[in-house]
Amino acid sequence: MNSLIYYKNCASTQDEIIDFINTNYLIEDFLAVYTFNQTKGRGQYGNIWETTPEENLAYSFAIKTKNISVSDILFNYYTAILIRDFIANLTQTGVKIKWPNDLILKNKKICGMLFEKRKNYFIVGIGINISQKNFENLPKAGSLLTQTHLNFDLKTFTESLHQYILKILTQKPIPDNVVEIYNTHLYKKNEIAVFEKNKIRQNGMIENADENGNLWVDLENEGLQKFFHKEIELLY
Repeated sequence: MNSLIYYKNCASTQDEIIDFINTNYLIEDFLAVYTFNQTKGRGQYGNIWETTPEENLAYSFAIKTKNISVSDILFNYYTAILIRDFIANLTQTGVKIKWPNDLILKNKKICGMLFEKRKNYFIVGIGINISQKNFENLPKAGSLLTQTHLNFDLKTFTESLHQYILKILTQKPIPDNVVEIYNTHLYKKNEIAVFEKNKIRQNGMIENADENGNLWVDLENEGLQKFFHKEIELLY
């Protein structure tokens, strides 16, 4: 089977790849699907991933858990690092990781990721805004085009991304210092920022993310605390 499958359109690349697994379809150690027209994309923790047809990429891959040597959380971190590195190298522009796994380019979200575990597979959905120009209803979002003024052919971009992910995840061991690398690229780390907790806003500073998936924030009114996803929001 081809390890990369293209859909002219689909509701969700994540659901398509899960269907392969749920129907006991025999797949390889690594399988990916993609489309440039996803109609019902899913984001992390029940969020919706909105996309404009033929301007952005929806890409999902499945890899057998036996081939991943780290915890679920560290694999989440590591995948975010890989996509960050790919985009940063391609655009020659600084890209940051907004905890836990959004990618920020010049203060705009250009990529979101969805991590799931089904049977013996990790399933990772990656949405990347590539050529979209209009974000009138999404003021925090941007694309590679709006943030770098660089144009990319969608198919060439996808094939390059796929080969990059495939090579690294199937041929190279995951390093021991994933958390350290992740924190090196953490958005707003050691910078004063505004956070919202229980609908109350206050200043704070991100100290680090830990191996358990927590974000440590030194809040102006409450001191240093750790938070899991959805327990605090970084406003940007």
